[in-house]
Amino acid sequence: MSVARTWAVALVGAEGECVEVEADLSQQTPEFRIIGLGDKALGEAVQRVHNACANSATPLPRRRLTVNLSPASLPKQGSGFDVAIAVAALATEPGMDAASVASTVHVGELGLDGRLRPVPGVLPAVVAARRAGHRRIVVPYANGPEAVLVDGMDVLAAVNLAQVIAWHGGEVEVPDDEPVALSDDAAPRAEKLDLAEVIGQREAVEALIVAAAGGHHLLMCGPPGAGKTMLARRLPGILPDLDDRAALATASIRSLSGTRVVELSRTPPFEAPHHSASVAALVGGGSRVVRPGAIARASEGVLFLDEAGEFPAAVLDALRQPLETGSIAIHRAGAHAEYPARFQLVLATNPCPCGDYGIRGGACVCPPAAIRRYLGRLSGPLLDRMDIELTLTRVSVAQRDATPVTSTAVASEQVAEARARARHRLQRTAWRVNADVPGTWLREGPMAPEPPVRRPLDTALNRGAITLRGYDRVLRVAWSLADIEGRSRLGMEHIGRALYLKKGLAL
Repeated sequence: MSVARTWAVALVGAEGECVEVEADLSQQTPEFRIIGLGDKALGEAVQRVHNACANSATPLPRRRLTVNLSPASLPKQGSGFDVAIAVAALATEPGMDAASVASTVHVGELGLDGRLRPVPGVLPAVVAARRAGHRRIVVPYANGPEAVLVDGMDVLAAVNLAQVIAWHGGEVEVPDDEPVALSDDAAPRAEKLDLAEVIGQREAVEALIVAAAGGHHLLMCGPPGAGKTMLARRLPGILPDLDDRAALATASIRSLSGTRVVELSRTPPFEAPHHSASVAALVGGGSRVVRPGAIARASEGVLFLDEAGEFPAAVLDALRQPLETGSIAIHRAGAHAEYPARFQLVLATNPCPCGDYGIRGGACVCPPAAIRRYLGRLSGPLLDRMDIELTLTRVSVAQRDATPVTSTAVASEQVAEARARARHRLQRTAWRVNADVPGTWLREGPMAPEPPVRRPLDTALNRGAITLRGYDRVLRVAWSLADIEGRSRLGMEHIGRALYLKKGLAL
């Protein structure tokens, strides 16, 4: 009896787990069987591996071959195990370096001709392999630029199975095959949009800077043409660049989504799903293979829902849990996946279906029931999770000729300085931006405002104008205002301004 071992990676949500691939060759009736809780695509690997090995001039042994994927209790999906299964099966007979095979992780799908085909999720698979202590990995040639983004890994971007066998010391002729290409659907580069192009919306621009400084969620309500979309699309440009951890996390999500990854982008992602998107498109899912949705793809960046009043209420309510927890868990029969969901939510909506309700000079033709139904899709619990609520109006002639409020370069500098002050204040804690600070620390911690300073906030809470969750969110926005001004303590003016940004409440 001969047993060979190598490694593969099973992807569970945004994380990967190393799977030991064991192949056993025994003197029994010839058969090739794969065990270890694989899905249908993995079960079909038997025929792919058999033909790929035969067409690579390295046929499988004509004896009973059993391949076990351990841990057996972990569900395994997809065709990314093909290369590991083929290498382990061939290594049951002499010819390859057993130590090299046993210390290498293999990821990739096999074509019937023996070439390696690209698979999604290579970047998180390489990250998981490095985390598990492995330093060598084989990936398809088309996934090579993605795999080398992870430091500390010896990557072989292989064109065909014969090349992998030769890398492990096997004596085989390596054909000069054309590599299988990956579809050219890399994420488009972010547009260079400048805040200087926004005219006449001084209060909205200032609120956008506050939202960027503290990582706050933002709701904009106003008629068509007021500039809601224009403002939202300029938010990523004033956010700080992603650090190494965040850049790798966002690239991993893009890889899982099937997008070609060739570099670690430092620009925060921006996702703007159409209002016809389903709950599954927003939160992620799938009948067989769970894929990340718009929420996960927007993590570390901005999720913008334009025409929020047109989204189904169920879709909007699906945002409530991720806004609180910073992650999204997807449960399916036999599968569970969890993705990061640390995004800034920006909602833009009209005041009514026609957009002219309450607008000076506008003539709203919507019946009262239609207006209530339209705005009712933004539920109370969702609105309570919004930190800043703005009402925009159309730009007048006088405002049109006014000087721009600021530019993206100046605003991003303000945001960077404000976030640096927040990090300094929170350096002894686990939080780095104001939006992450829990309410108990804000109300009772060492930096809690004095009773005279928070009196307007207490009054609003007693009147029922805000909830306790809203109370905490007002404090977070107040700290962002103080950070922008360079103040080390909260003042009554910061509380008052934050209350106005939340509910339009004046002192």
